[in-house]
Amino acid sequence: MLNRRQFAQTAALSSLSMTLGGASVKAEPKFSAEALAVAGPLGDVSLGNEQAKVTVYEYASLTCSHCAAFHANVWPKLKEKYIETGKIRFILREFPLDPLAVAGFMLARCNGNDRFYPVSDLLFGTQKSWAFVDKPAEALLNLMRQAGFTQESFEACLKNQTIYDAVLAVRTRGGKDFQIDATPTFFINGQMYKGAMSLEELEKAIDPLL
Repeated sequence: MLNRRQFAQTAALSSLSMTLGGASVKAEPKFSAEALAVAGPLGDVSLGNEQAKVTVYEYASLTCSHCAAFHANVWPKLKEKYIETGKIRFILREFPLDPLAVAGFMLARCNGNDRFYPVSDLLFGTQKSWAFVDKPAEALLNLMRQAGFTQESFEACLKNQTIYDAVLAVRTRGGKDFQIDATPTFFINGQMYKGAMSLEELEKAIDPLL
């Protein structure tokens, strides 16, 4: 698991804004598409058409209930309508709000980029069973066995300093350079939107750009 120093570092994240989204979404400042395109140390894992006119970034925390609700209720429709049809390029980026979310993103990164979305989708879909229980580390291990982890590979992943530093680097840059203080936060061709967007809100933001 994360060592004492790592937990102390990630626990400090909890002192930052922990706003987890809101009922309504409004457009926020717009940022440079070129700046947003700079990936973190482990690179981005994108879905959809690399040449699409619209790029959507989602900064999320795996322990954010609003993020989990978005991925349960809106993400499948967004994927079907816009990603699978080649209309947009989508990128999920790490913005962990607590040590458990850091651990989850590390596990999503440990077995290669092709496992990033399957593992993150699994963690969002089962969030209540591991993020909000008395023994989250044990619950997380049991869940990750479904993704092919053994106890040994699970522990080795969470001791990987390179992956740990990379996950926090994305989070730190998101807060510093893009003013992110809540999850989920979306950027659609550079335009920031805070909160768990509905499909209708996404359509309103995306369609004029196509």
